Amino acid sequence: MRTTMLLSALSAFLLASLASVAQAQYPDPGACTGDCFTHDPAVVKRADGKYFRFSTLDLIGIWTADSLSGPWTRSGSVIHGASVINMPGNDVLWAPDVVYIRGIYYCFYSVSTSGSHVSAIGYATSTTLESGSWKDQGIVVTSTDSSPYNAIDSNVVNGTGPNEWYIQWGSYWNNIYQARVAINGEYVFRSGNEHQIGYEPSGNHKMEGSFIYKHDNFWYMFLSKGICCTYHPDTDPIDQVYHITVCRSGNPAGPYVDKSDVSCTNGGGTTVLASHGNIYAPGGQGVFHDDAHGDVLYYHYLDLNVGVDYSQSKFGWNVLRWVDGWPTI
Repeated sequence: MRTTMLLSALSAFLLASLASVAQAQYPDPGACTGDCFTHDPAVVKRADGKYFRFSTLDLIGIWTADSLSGPWTRSGSVIHGASVINMPGNDVLWAPDVVYIRGIYYCFYSVSTSGSHVSAIGYATSTTLESGSWKDQGIVVTSTDSSPYNAIDSNVVNGTGPNEWYIQWGSYWNNIYQARVAINGEYVFRSGNEHQIGYEPSGNHKMEGSFIYKHDNFWYMFLSKGICCTYHPDTDPIDQVYHITVCRSGNPAGPYVDKSDVSCTNGGGTTVLASHGNIYAPGGQGVFHDDAHGDVLYYHYLDLNVGVDYSQSKFGWNVLRWVDGWPTI
């Protein structure tokens, strides 16, 4: 009996230790001071060193800081009043992606309502990033109830030449799609060669938020997978809530595979960041190169010591390291 009890205690200790090690594999987010609310952030560092952070809600809110860690200050919104896209949700706007191309900043945004398949991706342009400087340009991608995808969560990435650009988007349904786009001054034109580059075949296809970043000779597609954005930590399996995964390809149009060579269109994805300690449900990610830090992964997360309401979502960031051709924090 004593031997059995000792073995049981030892097993419990080992399991607890393994769980602790598993959670300890991820560092905590970098510091954030000032106004740190965000959801689906986009981060850009202007040439003068000023940081801009964009977020879902409030017609794409804008925050600024002189350091990635803050203090962050709210400075306004990209759109004022409502988007020119005449659809439900055009007075809220989601999931910004901001890119700089030949002297112009493009802010891509999503118009939709929760659970809807009737959605659109629009964009606005600016030469300064400042609130009040943005010109709303209208639609790039739309979806209806008959579309295989949901036209939200967009991201634009450069291919192999200065005029080769791709836009990817999607959430649930048939997940992630991509098409070529022509970008000429203030105008963005999507071609019709859309194709699927990411798909989670299980359940109700909890995959979204694709963000592609080029490093060396590969394009890396970061994804948010799992339960979002209403949480019940007491009952939601910790490995099934929002987390960040990655697949890569030697071609910006794919195919993308994870570290185990599983296709990203067949549920593949190597985990980059997941819940650990009080850090809960990280996702809505992007990557940018900062001359002060190197490559940076940024995202939103919840702090279990604070709460898991949408309004309690915080800005997180970590420096990316590249090990054997794969990103890690």
